[in-house]
Amino acid sequence: MSETSDLRVAHIMSLDTTLQSLWYGKSRVAWLLLPLSWLYAVVISIRKTLYRVGILRSVKVSRPVIVVGNISVGGTGKTPLVIWLAKKLEEKGYKVAVIARGYRGKATVWPQLVTSESDPHLVGDEPVLIAQQANCIVIAGPDRVASAKLAIESGADIVISDDGLQHYRLRRDCEIAVVDGSRQLGNGHLLPAGPLREAGSRLKEVDIVIVNQRDANISDSQSSVRADITFRIALRNLRSIKTRDVRPLESLRDQQVHVVTGIGNPESFVNALSAQGLKVSARILRDHAHIQQHDLQFGDQLPVLMTAKDAVKCRKLYLDDRYWAVDADAMLNDIAADKLINCIEAPIKNFRSES
Repeated sequence: MSETSDLRVAHIMSLDTTLQSLWYGKSRVAWLLLPLSWLYAVVISIRKTLYRVGILRSVKVSRPVIVVGNISVGGTGKTPLVIWLAKKLEEKGYKVAVIARGYRGKATVWPQLVTSESDPHLVGDEPVLIAQQANCIVIAGPDRVASAKLAIESGADIVISDDGLQHYRLRRDCEIAVVDGSRQLGNGHLLPAGPLREAGSRLKEVDIVIVNQRDANISDSQSSVRADITFRIALRNLRSIKTRDVRPLESLRDQQVHVVTGIGNPESFVNALSAQGLKVSARILRDHAHIQQHDLQFGDQLPVLMTAKDAVKCRKLYLDDRYWAVDADAMLNDIAADKLINCIEAPIKNFRSES
């Protein structure tokens, strides 16, 4: 969070706050956790080797698989990019399916076909959000192979895996790694001393690295990550959670508002609202938090804003006209969009020629 930002922030879940400070700050506590990170490195190295030599086998499904993931924990803007990508491929005539883990979903049967009316507490918030915003098939389940097979049975001719870069059991035809341009790779350490699921060198193995350019002041020379292309997240309209009415975000400029959010990088959302001229008082929950009625109560009549991902979990709560979801879209310029689509279509054509 910027030191100059005039924000009042309440962190409900202190563990998330502590980890963010540890991973993306200059805390020396990280050094105490390095032995665990070294052990983690050994485990993931052994696992990758077992797949490479064929002791653990990856499964090739009957349609091309595109993985959009990251090597770090926390929000990078990946899901808005997946939604953008699904829409673009649908426009080009492909029948797209997005498969997602369904993180924190409490369903007892997996995988599941997800619709815009699915219960996010059963299938996870991100799959429901994707089903609402992208005109495509959405499947949720922790077993990516089973999800991909159900997606194909449901009519998909391209499968996009939302996350799953480390899910090597599902063979992929194209890998896209998304990196937060502001936080980049944090302190550069693997979990738990740092935010990395895999070493930074993993980015050299993927087909394309796309950087969410949150901070325009960071130049290429200052960045520790090679970006093949960049994109940004644009906050658009406000959408009433109660009535679905739409109003421009700028209508709240210079007004005091509350924000409730439980996403991987909440400060990016709060700071983006502040940059739009809103006076923000934020209540930050843990990532994928189960939002309850008391989380949304402040004892006043000020507007309450949240991300669209948060809003899908609030449909069964009693909310009046003060509660708004903020629409956010991935934005790519024409050159970046063409480069990304071309990168994806090349392995799709190769897949079809080999079939």
